[in-house]
Amino acid sequence: MMNEQDVVGLLKTIKSIGIDVWIDGGWGVDALIGHQTRSHNDIDIFIKKINSAAFTQMMVSKGYRETKMDYSTANHTVWQDSHGHIIDLHLFEFGEAGNIYYDGESYPAAILNGTGMIGDVKVCCLTAEAQLEYHQGYAITEKDIHDVFLLCKTFKLPMPPHYG
Repeated sequence: MMNEQDVVGLLKTIKSIGIDVWIDGGWGVDALIGHQTRSHNDIDIFIKKINSAAFTQMMVSKGYRETKMDYSTANHTVWQDSHGHIIDLHLFEFGEAGNIYYDGESYPAAILNGTGMIGDVKVCCLTAEAQLEYHQGYAITEKDIHDVFLLCKTFKLPMPPHYG
């Protein structure tokens, strides 16, 4: 599990090496809400692909090792330490048209305009609208229902039909 203290420590370490991160997934939702609302088994982090070597070096120095998953790609890897902390790492690039490119897809850079808090750390994250969009198109779980409900309630967004 990745508790708030684990995440805050990780974020402070990342900041100390000068890498910008954007938080997605459950911790991204909690950051937007402003506090931890449920337990998390991992943290989803987006960084610029150009920073991948420095980020990987930092993770290895902290005891993380890459874990191959069915969904692993060159731009989406999973890292785990001996304590069971998991970092779901996503690498993207900014394009000339102001979009971001991730795993062969183009997205508007505005999806990265979210801000929130995890503990005492202000973080950049995906916007509430982007979080809601990316919580669709797969088999939903209880944690997805929890996250989507909070996003819709907090940000006055319409509930997606398959969540109702």
